[in-house]
Amino acid sequence: MAKTATSTFHFDPSLIKFLKDLKRNNNRNWFNANKQRYEEECREPALAFITALQKPFKKISPHFNPIPKKTGGSLMRVYRDTRFSKDKTPYKSNVGIHIRHEIGRDVHAPGFYFHIDEKEIFIGAGVWHPDNQALKKIRTAIDEDQAKWKRITNAKSFTRLFELRGDTLKRPPREFPADHPLIDDLKRKDHFGLTPLATKELYDKKLVANTIERFAASKPYVRFLCDSLHLPF
Repeated sequence: MAKTATSTFHFDPSLIKFLKDLKRNNNRNWFNANKQRYEEECREPALAFITALQKPFKKISPHFNPIPKKTGGSLMRVYRDTRFSKDKTPYKSNVGIHIRHEIGRDVHAPGFYFHIDEKEIFIGAGVWHPDNQALKKIRTAIDEDQAKWKRITNAKSFTRLFELRGDTLKRPPREFPADHPLIDDLKRKDHFGLTPLATKELYDKKLVANTIERFAASKPYVRFLCDSLHLPF
């Protein structure tokens, strides 16, 4: 089991073991037979981690609140939505923690993200798959204050940890010329920075402090996105 929800919280290797087993046995019969393992090795530690983030997160922004609830909080559901997917496996074999803006209702709101699976662990910050209206506002903000955008996204405090990821358009948006100096950023469909973690960092007593340090490094970036969407930061 993981440590209690304090600043020295860390995960136990049993979490990765459970996620590996779930990936190899992704069916309802296996999950139901291992529901207790899911609770003790996955969901309860994840909720404890979210709780441990609450106090230090206040230094980042009062508008992003880690919510340690089994449903409707920062911990994402283990159940996959398979309605429109060719992949019909019923469960996610990862832990997703999304600390979204208080005004946002879903994963597409600005937020901070923590991801764990057997092959990849990372921290993310920004907006994932915003709708067309939100994306237009972000692009307009980038275009209208190009110097500020470049200063934020090129800052060493940001680039030493984060790399911008996500989908991009193949052609420039119709509102902007192909030779725009920031055309690569204007073509982005996602505005999301990602920084990887080593598996051993999950088991380190400094996990909470290291996580907050990374989130803090993304503050100017997330603030810019919030400002462009007219959201308080």
